[in-house]
Amino acid sequence: MRLAMFRRKPPQPLSRRAFDLLCLTVGVVLAVHAPHLPLWLSAALALTLGLRWRQHRRQGGRAPFYLKLPLVALLSGAVIFYYGSLFGREPGAALAVGLLVLKLLETDTPRDARVGAAFACFALMAALLFDQGLVATVLVALGLLPALATLRALEPAAPTATLPRELLPALKLLAAALPLALLAFVLVPRLSSPLWGTGDAAQARTGLSEDMSPGQFSELLTDDRPAMRVSFDGPPPAAGKRYFRAYVMSNYDGRRWTRFDSARAPAPVEYHSSLRYTVNLEANSQRALPALDLPLEAPDDAALGADHEVLSAKSNNDARAYTLRSALDYHLQVQLDSQQRQRYVRLPAGFNPRTLELARQWRRRYGDNDDAIVGAALDLFHNGGFNYTLLPAPLGRDPVDDFLFSTHQGFCEHYASAFTVLMRAAGIPARVVTGYQGGYWNALGNYLLVRQSDAHAWSEAWLPGKGWTRVDPTAAVRPERVSRGAAAAVEASSDWSPNQWWLGLRNRWDVVNRWWNQGVIGFDTLRQRGLLTPFGLGDTDASTLGLLLAIGGSLFALLGVTWALWRRPSGDPARAAMHVLERKLAAAGIARRPSEGPQHYFSRAARALPTQRAPLEHLMRMYLDLRYAHEVPPPEPLKEFQRAVRDFRPRRMVK
Repeated sequence: MRLAMFRRKPPQPLSRRAFDLLCLTVGVVLAVHAPHLPLWLSAALALTLGLRWRQHRRQGGRAPFYLKLPLVALLSGAVIFYYGSLFGREPGAALAVGLLVLKLLETDTPRDARVGAAFACFALMAALLFDQGLVATVLVALGLLPALATLRALEPAAPTATLPRELLPALKLLAAALPLALLAFVLVPRLSSPLWGTGDAAQARTGLSEDMSPGQFSELLTDDRPAMRVSFDGPPPAAGKRYFRAYVMSNYDGRRWTRFDSARAPAPVEYHSSLRYTVNLEANSQRALPALDLPLEAPDDAALGADHEVLSAKSNNDARAYTLRSALDYHLQVQLDSQQRQRYVRLPAGFNPRTLELARQWRRRYGDNDDAIVGAALDLFHNGGFNYTLLPAPLGRDPVDDFLFSTHQGFCEHYASAFTVLMRAAGIPARVVTGYQGGYWNALGNYLLVRQSDAHAWSEAWLPGKGWTRVDPTAAVRPERVSRGAAAAVEASSDWSPNQWWLGLRNRWDVVNRWWNQGVIGFDTLRQRGLLTPFGLGDTDASTLGLLLAIGGSLFALLGVTWALWRRPSGDPARAAMHVLERKLAAAGIARRPSEGPQHYFSRAARALPTQRAPLEHLMRMYLDLRYAHEVPPPEPLKEFQRAVRDFRPRRMVK
């Protein structure tokens, strides 16, 4: 007897509707994370989710226990095999999503479902580590709806409704929390470094680096994410002058181009006019600050290199803005000493013999006319059967020979590298420059949008009396690459034809992305400290922000209490609905006796109206639950009872 008193009560089984909503929640989390998960892992997790949902529908209960540990071990091993570790942004997210799906195998009680819903919310927030854009943020917020609906379905006596009706209260809760979330966003003090300790090297987005080899740009040229946005003090430059310089490469080992670090002062430049502009650069792991060719200065925390590269003092791991001044028409380093000339004509021995012989032939034919040799090389690219493609054939030990005399296929880095080798073989100083070219002029936002796919490589040849002169051999093959942008050059090839309507819509939508980046993602510590400047206050410290947050939170709490008291129904709404039902039954000849309890009254009414026994029994269960299972009737069951009473039409009593 005493043991029976302390025996644990068996857990309440999980309802089918609650499990279905939890599966929907997990499915939404998987869909949000799918873009940065391996395809095979997303497919395997989706299959596991579907099989578990089907098994619970047919049999109920938990999945067999002998499946859990092997699946967890298989998931961990697959993540380690693919990523090389369990730690980091990508493997951590993959492991978290996988464990969330496997959690469903042992979910059979309300407690398990609550844990799963809470874990799903955490996994949703982890998706913002990959993308904090407006669309991604809205999708994560909407992904909370099935989780909130799952928690509501776990409440005692929760009514069963259609899926839209299940999600509507969750949407209301999300909308009610939005003002408080905005208050916290503005007033919670910003940290100077990420909460998890250090930035992730995988945050690199531009794809540009301090070296270049054939095929390195292939993934970058199909990446449509924004790289930077440029606003000009005046009209924008013409399409043919939208070259943004990042890295200048002069060292060549037969396949790879690299930078030459020099402590020299910036090379002298002659120009007549300059253009001022502001660049909003997206986060990347590089030091280069792309600048309109040719930059004349550098921001305070950067330096202008000898080859007029603008290099930051540290890697750009956060979005940043900087203002520069550039010359569009210029003469760069008109005088070149013998040591510099020797460096810019140097080629490794034993590589590309056919290319070297072709360049020597041009030198013999044109003599000292360097301009004619440059023209011969461009004519070769224009009339030599070359094709601009993002899927070029692989190159062998002599990549330039293979490209010029065999494959004839490539994109900007192939043409820039081959042209520069040809110039050096002919004795003309030359080097490779990487950066961006083109962009979409957004007239609505009055700025130039430069995407990752606008990454470009070109050459600079040193010509007597002109200095370093930009030569873009890709333009000889695809002139539209310079005049109309990267998308037009790709469209002209046979690899891929983008939808122009979609491209235009996407570029116009970038105005919203720009506002989001500047107003939300760019809301950093500095901007937060200047929050109260318009009100005559200077630097806003953490204590002031905390005081404002406490005041604002208290006002929201007071507003919520006031609203709840104002919305609180007067009297007893369940009893009022019961009076309406009693009047309907009395009109049908079934009046309630003064001493008759509700259960006996409903039972008598069901006997008198046998054709309506089922709805009367349902009304009885709802009313008894509202009156005796809760201290205060829950709003949703109360509304359902009131709606059922309103829709009930008693038929004639059987005599």
